[in-house]
Amino acid sequence: MNISDREAAYFFHTYKRIPLEIDRGEGVYLWTKDGKQFLDLFGGLAVNALGYAHPGVLSAINEQAKRYIHLSNYFLQEPQIRLGELIIKHSGFKRVFLTNSGTEAIEGALKLARKWGKKHGKNEFVAFSNAFHGRTMGALSLMDREKYKDGYEPFLPNCYVVQHNDVEALRKTVNDKTAAVLLECIQGEGGIRPASADLVKELVQLKKEHGFLLIADEIQSGLGRTGKFFGFEHFDLKPDIVTVAKPIGGGLPLGGFLGNEEVAEVLSPGVHGTTFGGNPVACAAGCVVMQELFDNKLMQHAGMMGEYFKSKLLELKLEFPSLVKEVRGFGLMLGMELTREGETIVSTLRDRGILLNCTDVTVLRFLPPLIIKKEHIDYGVKELRSVLALQG
Repeated sequence: MNISDREAAYFFHTYKRIPLEIDRGEGVYLWTKDGKQFLDLFGGLAVNALGYAHPGVLSAINEQAKRYIHLSNYFLQEPQIRLGELIIKHSGFKRVFLTNSGTEAIEGALKLARKWGKKHGKNEFVAFSNAFHGRTMGALSLMDREKYKDGYEPFLPNCYVVQHNDVEALRKTVNDKTAAVLLECIQGEGGIRPASADLVKELVQLKKEHGFLLIADEIQSGLGRTGKFFGFEHFDLKPDIVTVAKPIGGGLPLGGFLGNEEVAEVLSPGVHGTTFGGNPVACAAGCVVMQELFDNKLMQHAGMMGEYFKSKLLELKLEFPSLVKEVRGFGLMLGMELTREGETIVSTLRDRGILLNCTDVTVLRFLPPLIIKKEHIDYGVKELRSVLALQG
């Protein structure tokens, strides 16, 4: 059997795999076993911020693995504490809890908000349509897309999803029983759709009136992806809880949620925990990610490259008005919305050695490694221009 047949024989059929067998990666490139080179413009879905085979990440993983790979959270672990210090230093939040993944970070954030809400007589959650927060039951309870929810009912009670950017719907739904509102300031899986200025303004006002917590889902938009540490920094918002994951472990499974002073003392020993969360090898790699973002100014680089990339995509919008509806996003979290389904363009680009993905059916999503340079962007845009010309 070939590798595709083996995968189909032994795994639950949950993934629509890209028909490539990857052999290795370096920088912004991947190579298949037959030697074909690909420019990667979605970086492990925003995980590989430092690209592939980053020497600092490899060294940190190797050095920590030689010391110990796992202890358990009964022990104080220096890589964990060091990463926690860096996160708190650069985020301005008060506490952090490290998880294995983004969906577990969301689940932990909801538990934190529910625990806080019990003392304040609040037990309802509000979120927005078209969002993606993960695949656990808590996350699914605050999403509206049937693709992810069908067959998993019933969901958690007291959870409400309002139309994205619908100020009036938000105003009608939020009340004094609302414990938290969960928001992606820039929806990722939903097609790189930012929160509107009106929604943000109303959210701030309603928070003052009703005293709920604001949870910012920064799993895709956080850690330098948009040219700022968090995506919400592009908006006039101050969340109480923030979830992070994807790039934080340098490619290894790692996530977390952060809390401000309002929730800093809500959790006590034994009320929440994880066996593998905050794995020391992943934390050692995460310290390298933080160093690159801040000490080596990778975040500023991402912002500059994002502006350049967006300008080039906007040129394509002008060239192909019948094909390109809109270009939007921040930093290196960009979306090009098409007037038709985008999967054909994705597969054609793959044949030409360019990897990206299509989300929300019509949106080409660009999430390249933050180390990308102008010459990579120019090459990717040149190939995209050629493919769009064939579609017209």
